[in-house]
Amino acid sequence: MLKSMTGFGRSVKEIDRGQVTVEMRAVNHRFSEVNMRLPRQLFFIEDRLKKTIAAKIQRGKVDAYVNIAGQDLGGRELQVDWELFNRYYETFERMAEKTVAAEAFPIDRLLLHDEVVTVKETEDISAELVTAVEEVTAEAAEHLAEMREHEGAELCADIKRRLDTFAGLMSRMHSLSPDVQAAYHDRLQRRMEELLAEFGETDEQRLMTEVAVHAEKTDFQEELTRMDSHVKQFRDILQSTEPVGRKLDFLMQEMNREVNTIGSKAGHLEVNQLVVEMKAELEKIREQIQNVE
Repeated sequence: MLKSMTGFGRSVKEIDRGQVTVEMRAVNHRFSEVNMRLPRQLFFIEDRLKKTIAAKIQRGKVDAYVNIAGQDLGGRELQVDWELFNRYYETFERMAEKTVAAEAFPIDRLLLHDEVVTVKETEDISAELVTAVEEVTAEAAEHLAEMREHEGAELCADIKRRLDTFAGLMSRMHSLSPDVQAAYHDRLQRRMEELLAEFGETDEQRLMTEVAVHAEKTDFQEELTRMDSHVKQFRDILQSTEPVGRKLDFLMQEMNREVNTIGSKAGHLEVNQLVVEMKAELEKIREQIQNVE
């Protein structure tokens, strides 16, 4: 069964004083890549979440977003360095004793010193929240996988239809083979007559060389045979349960090469027209394969 590399997955879970939402979107990519966007307080489970998602995909790029609503994941706490504060205070008192006009201790200004008062961010990550995030991520990944399978089935059906069309064009080309061979024989006969008229019957070696070269340049039966094999192999690969995107892409390159070779050899109007149609159909299949995992 083919799987698409594109898809979307989403899952939501209510927890105590909040809600966990995980969304993920997958797009085409040569390899497997997972990117996470989540609150920094949850960075410590990022690798676990990535592995959960990666277990569902073989190829493709996934961007996942974790959102926690209605729950404060952290706060701020003031911390006072009382030892330093007392040293400031004692120093101020000694200075005040030596001045004529005593001033009140400038505690407001002292609070502005980072060395005396610091703000520390606190985290409140419960085991319930961590478990919920992991569960919701797994559910969203499963929904993503289901969507990729659904789209993959549609891709497979479309590719099969186009492959049937391509095979039909191949059948027409096979049916034209006798006419192509007859036309080839006529051209070869005329070429032989021209050579005999030009060089005479004594230059037999030159004549045989020309015949061999001309035959090799125009005979594309070998390419047709390989194309038949490629089409069969393509159908077999479509039945695989493993990721086959790279295999299909490689096979598509081989099929394009054979069609181009036939086009360069044929020298026959109807065959050339079929080559154009075949290349157009292969291009449509190639576009679909780019989405296959």
